[in-house]
Amino acid sequence: MASRPLEGIRVLDLSRLLPGPFLTMVLGDMGADVVKVEAPNIGDYMRQMPPLFGAMAGRFLAVNRNKRSLVLDLKAESGRDALLRMAAKADVVVETFRPGVLDRLGVGYAALTERNPGIILCSISGYGQTGPFRDRAGHDLNYLAMAGVLGLSAARRGDKPAMPGAQVADLAGGALWGATGVLGALVGRGRTGIGQHLDIAMCEGSLALLAHEFGAGQAAGEYAQRCEAPLNGGLACYSVYEAKDGGFLSVAALEPKFWLALNAALGRKGDMSEVAAGPDRQEEIRQELQAIFSTKTRDEWAEVLSTADCCVEPVLTLDEVADQQLHRERGMFFELDGAIQVRTPVADARADLPAPALGQHSAEVLAEYGFDDDEIAALTS
Repeated sequence: MASRPLEGIRVLDLSRLLPGPFLTMVLGDMGADVVKVEAPNIGDYMRQMPPLFGAMAGRFLAVNRNKRSLVLDLKAESGRDALLRMAAKADVVVETFRPGVLDRLGVGYAALTERNPGIILCSISGYGQTGPFRDRAGHDLNYLAMAGVLGLSAARRGDKPAMPGAQVADLAGGALWGATGVLGALVGRGRTGIGQHLDIAMCEGSLALLAHEFGAGQAAGEYAQRCEAPLNGGLACYSVYEAKDGGFLSVAALEPKFWLALNAALGRKGDMSEVAAGPDRQEEIRQELQAIFSTKTRDEWAEVLSTADCCVEPVLTLDEVADQQLHRERGMFFELDGAIQVRTPVADARADLPAPALGQHSAEVLAEYGFDDDEIAALTS
């Protein structure tokens, strides 16, 4: 994406840790002016979480580019008043406090809309702004558990649920649904002039990722269990296999042409009836394939199968990903102020600002939002 479609959109980011900052990074990558509003002294808790890259946490640097930092004490009347004044000129506010915190601080949606009817407030929480779990604490793993996603995750039948390799609830269930909601709300406001309050629950966002499984379960009369659904371990043609050297290969030969091509490349006699076979036969096929994959190393198989058009790729470790030819040529990694960054798919690799120091842009931002020198001095002293 060569252009920056959100240029001119002002975002006030009150969030901390991962879901909200990732969301606002996506908006910043698309050109929005993101001001990271942080508490005095500490700021975003992720700033000092080990491991550090120089003076800041590596994780913080990775999800807070294209933002400016403003320190405001929202527990003080002056800080609250300043935020409301800024909201009058802003387009979007993002927050990840527990439900009700903004209202208790006096800067909730009602207060924001008094200053700006077109403001869009995106509230990301674990279980939503309403309901019986409204005030319940949680983290990514809890949300995936309650959504049913964790219950479908395992390497083999009978295994316990497997730990996810990424924070799916935080990022897919929260940040990306939040970004989608914000973009939709901006379009809607363009027609009506009215903003809205987005209630993004990470648990619900994760549950929505299983829409197809609920559809399949309704059609079948029963819901799939762990390692029984076609795409979560039920089929031998869609699974992970260990190679001779302990590396792994992802096999996703679902369609007939891919399954037949895989068997031909492996020198195995297979046909399409195997894909529809029951669990016992799937396990037999899985063992046959495993025996074959155990005869070569991961990279040997990757080379052999790279031209077979059979949907097999090596399982890369993180230290291998950045050197992969695909990611290099697609420009997925770039350097910003000495730190390696991962490009988001909705923007090009440009980045104007590295992750900011705490309060680095306080005076600059306040001046842009209409505060005079005396007011700036009072708020930044």
